[in-house]
Amino acid sequence: MPRRRRPANRRSLPVRILVWILQALFVFVLLSFLWVALYRFVNPPITFTMIGDTLQGRTVTRDWMPIARIDRDMVRAAVAAEDSKFCSHWGFDQDAIAAAMRRNARGGSVIRGGSTISQQTAKNAFLWQGGGFFRKGVEAWFTLLIENLWGKRRIMEVYLNLAETGIGTYGANAGSQRYFGHDASNMSRIEAARIAAVLPLPKKRGAVAPKGFTRRYGNSVAARIGIVARDGLDGCVYPAGAPREAPEAAPKAVKPRARAAPSRPLPGEEYEQRTSPVTAPVGPVPESTPPAEPATNGL
Repeated sequence: MPRRRRPANRRSLPVRILVWILQALFVFVLLSFLWVALYRFVNPPITFTMIGDTLQGRTVTRDWMPIARIDRDMVRAAVAAEDSKFCSHWGFDQDAIAAAMRRNARGGSVIRGGSTISQQTAKNAFLWQGGGFFRKGVEAWFTLLIENLWGKRRIMEVYLNLAETGIGTYGANAGSQRYFGHDASNMSRIEAARIAAVLPLPKKRGAVAPKGFTRRYGNSVAARIGIVARDGLDGCVYPAGAPREAPEAAPKAVKPRARAAPSRPLPGEEYEQRTSPVTAPVGPVPESTPPAEPATNGL
């Protein structure tokens, strides 16, 4: 009896699985490309982190402010605290990643990351919090996309509007309103530095009258803002020929912070215990010894 021949168009199971994987990969690449291209012009309406806060019963506060209106010292503070090579790298800082791996290999209670502002923006806008090699791999893909489709100015704009600046608070503008009683268009260097000092651990640090490491680190960032201004390390965020303040520029006048009602705690009191509210000083407090480098929310 002659053997029945298998139809020529019927593939074996391994071949079909490979075809499905390639098709899924193609769909992912196409959709991610379109998603990133859309956010080049449309502000992200919500993030997975915001959804997580909502599911846990927290009120989410965000007040989007265009990069053209955000005080330049806030941009400089972010560069000084999170990514000094922001304008010179292509999305990844290999030196910072290597240094983080060496620190983590020595052990310790805090896992340190080497994520750039671009990587953090990709995570905040498109992905979820937490580590894992899979998420880091997808984060790298989105980082490459935003670096090539957005550019540095848009990356910084999205970063400063999506980064957590407190429990249920997102963006530098909402953080400035919460902690200092005015928006992010006119900030003192110490205010910008204290918000930047909160960024690595926004649910555990407060910018109002911080103590200990948070205060020391904020003062260190405030001092480094002058270096960013002097060396033009934020130049990729602004159009060519934009005026650049001298590091010795006089302090800007800042709107006075509204007093909180006696029955309500000051914003940030969920982080630290104080006997009386203290208003943030106008300038950085000099220190003899710079603080240790903080953990970042990279890994």
